[in-house]
Amino acid sequence: MSSRQIWKTTRFDLDLSGRPLVMGIVNVTPDSFSDGGQHDDPARAIDFCERLLGEGVDILDLGAESTRPGAPRVGAQEEWRRLEPVLRAALSLGIPVSVDTCKTEVMQRSLDLGVDIINDIMALRDEGAEALLASFDAVGLCLMHMRGDSATMQQQTDYADVTLEVRDFLQERLEALQRLGISAERIVLDPGYGFAKTVEQNLELQRRQAELLALGRPLLAGWSRKSTLGVLTGRAVDERLPASVAAMLASVAHGARVVRVHDVAATVDALKVWEALSGPMG
Repeated sequence: MSSRQIWKTTRFDLDLSGRPLVMGIVNVTPDSFSDGGQHDDPARAIDFCERLLGEGVDILDLGAESTRPGAPRVGAQEEWRRLEPVLRAALSLGIPVSVDTCKTEVMQRSLDLGVDIINDIMALRDEGAEALLASFDAVGLCLMHMRGDSATMQQQTDYADVTLEVRDFLQERLEALQRLGISAERIVLDPGYGFAKTVEQNLELQRRQAELLALGRPLLAGWSRKSTLGVLTGRAVDERLPASVAAMLASVAHGARVVRVHDVAATVDALKVWEALSGPMG
């Protein structure tokens, strides 16, 4: 990507025209598919944030509700109870902080604390979310494609052309927010690997990911430890590091500028080697 692309967030203007940025996953949940319960104590979660900082993470992404297929929904009060102490601490670390939520109430409380990015798997389709985000001048947004919710999404995979339908959805959401006065510079788009898509659809979407660049905004890709990688390799969720790194690099090769991962140190190392062998990215 030759032209400079900026992602405007609350405290940081992130340059996405160089090396892809590494977004580190911090799940403060008891039931996430890969690391549920590992960081559901605030002190452990805060220690983990500090560890990721030492590993070279660029963005911390805090989530307090599991979005794995079949996960039960939690109320906004419980989600905020899990999230608040970790978010307060993370915001003091001097790097961009994202909150992974699809609830307007949790967004509001996070924004009141000064969060840098709202990462919403529902692309601001909760009641009041669009108007809320339009009332803030600078907070960054990540809009993801999915159908249904965590309980129903894997029964909604009937696409005629998965890439075109993902592109059309993301275009509609992008244009809707721009009509509300939300600057495109605040928005990054996520194809939603693993969300309402079969293994074959995930693979096709990855191969054609570059077609989404026509929307004019940077792409975020999240392949880390996902079930498609388990199908391809036969590996359990805690044995998918090589597959996750390979998928991450494939996404970068097809234009991703932000990669959302569990294994920050390995990802940072892989990107350093990739850049050294391939030449400067951008």
